[in-house]
Amino acid sequence: MSIQLIYWVSTLLVAAMLTASALSYFFHQSTIVGVRNLGFPDFFRIELAVLKLVAVLVLVVPAFSLQFKEWAYAGIAAFYVTAIVAHFAHKDPIVINLINFFFLGLLVVSNIYLNKMAVG
Repeated sequence: MSIQLIYWVSTLLVAAMLTASALSYFFHQSTIVGVRNLGFPDFFRIELAVLKLVAVLVLVVPAFSLQFKEWAYAGIAAFYVTAIVAHFAHKDPIVINLINFFFLGLLVVSNIYLNKMAVG
């Protein structure tokens, strides 16, 4: 597989998950209630949704600099780590954290291959 293909597949999968997550934070009552049940206030849910959508734009739009993309990767990693800790503390089903770990891994792959493209 080519470096670009691995980068784009991993990046677009992460972007799709972040977009779906952000939209559910806005529009799905079960997600809204679930975020409250984790102990987070509504303003934090809205803030996370907006930041996830901004991060998606930064990742998928080639015009953004490598430095902006690195900040987006750091923020997205923080989203996933926060989600893992919150779901673990809330004693949610393990499958939720397995999904979060999977997408955190895809994020790492995306970042590695972005840097391989920047060097090569």
